[in-house]
Amino acid sequence: MSANITRRRFIASGTAIAAMPFLSRSASAQAAWPSRQIRMICSYPAGGQTDLLARAFGEFIGKQVGQTVVVENKAGASGSIGAAEVARSQPDGHTILCSISTTYVMNRVMMKTPGYDMDKDLTLVSVIPGAGLLLVASPKSGVKTLDDFVAFARKNGKVNFGTYSAGSAPHMTVNELNKQYGLNIEPIHYRGEAPMWTGLAEGTLDVAMGSYTAAQAVLQNNTGVVFAVHSKKVDAIPAVKTLPEQGATSKFFTVSGFSGWALPKATPQPIVEKLAELIVAANSDPKVKGVLATFALEPAIGFKETNALYQRELPVWMDSAKSLGLEPV
Repeated sequence: MSANITRRRFIASGTAIAAMPFLSRSASAQAAWPSRQIRMICSYPAGGQTDLLARAFGEFIGKQVGQTVVVENKAGASGSIGAAEVARSQPDGHTILCSISTTYVMNRVMMKTPGYDMDKDLTLVSVIPGAGLLLVASPKSGVKTLDDFVAFARKNGKVNFGTYSAGSAPHMTVNELNKQYGLNIEPIHYRGEAPMWTGLAEGTLDVAMGSYTAAQAVLQNNTGVVFAVHSKKVDAIPAVKTLPEQGATSKFFTVSGFSGWALPKATPQPIVEKLAELIVAANSDPKVKGVLATFALEPAIGFKETNALYQRELPVWMDSAKSLGLEPV
């Protein structure tokens, strides 16, 4: 064996030995998460869509990482209470926010002091793109299409249009339709979908707008007729066209909102990406698939796709929200 070959082998083995502590430290640093129980803070009440998503995905994540994921409901102030708590938590991946686009987008317009700054305090990890919201008319209106609705609104001069809260997607839909068609649709704000759909069933409202799942009460009792969906078709009712397909031109009718997860801003990127991978992997879990199907939701998407969607939809949401002219509270 030549001296050169021996020397090369010695250098190679020495380099490998020198690298081992670095690799070990790197691997152990990434493997350290999670090192204890994970808190998943749901910023909306127990029993609702966001809560059920948090629990289904949290259970899957817990099984994969060998740590318990405890879901805590910190509801109130349009999700800002829970979001602010996560924003103040240690950025180590052990406190996760589960919320909706109202919390991630709308609160910056609707609230003076939400208690957190989305751009500075939180990092979106993964989201579930929103389902198309249904526009449902009272059967006595005779409305079956957007053109029918516009004609009905012009003939009657005033239309009562139910929303599940001020500043919501239905509220912005009213504003955009009024602008395009020169209508006088009046938004009637409720505290949630359940009382809104009751209002439609009882005849208090001419039209209401909300989720496919919550609308089943009026659809199955024939006290409401779907004439459009906001931005994307719903698989269960493929014949119903979207607002853009029926001639509505506002950019707002190209966005759908989302539900999803966020971490404190300074959380190390490997943890952010690992959590995103786990959330996407949960799409194949039977329990998660069941919850997604219940609410007619698409699967969760990855970190890069999530932030591309956020950057694409954010300015549209912001412009539509600001055009409402509401004073921040």
